[in-house]
Amino acid sequence: MKHPVDVHVGKRIRHRRWMNGTTQQQLAEKVGIKFQQIQKYETGMNRVSASRLWDIAHALGVPVSFFFEGMDMAEPEAKPGDMPGDVMADREALELLRSYYAIPEQQRRRLFDLARVLSDAA
Repeated sequence: MKHPVDVHVGKRIRHRRWMNGTTQQQLAEKVGIKFQQIQKYETGMNRVSASRLWDIAHALGVPVSFFFEGMDMAEPEAKPGDMPGDVMADREALELLRSYYAIPEQQRRRLFDLARVLSDAA
């Protein structure tokens, strides 16, 4: 049975890897393991040892604490219109975020203002 902490850490590994544009194979090579092991970490099927988490953090350019951020937050009951509890695990949301930051700053600000107006109208 998967432990919630292992699942959370795995999601954070996947999130950071994806935001860096790093493949499972590339991360595995940096850490010195097979990509299948990265898959198992990301799904929470296998626990990540402290030393391996240290290596992964170094390879992804984050402190080890990054992987535990958000663990102590209680999940509030969802209401219609609320964002999903783990929006950073949603591939579409991550693609949108990555695309958003690829837009030049002035245009990005205009897009942000448009999105705010549209959400207020909904």
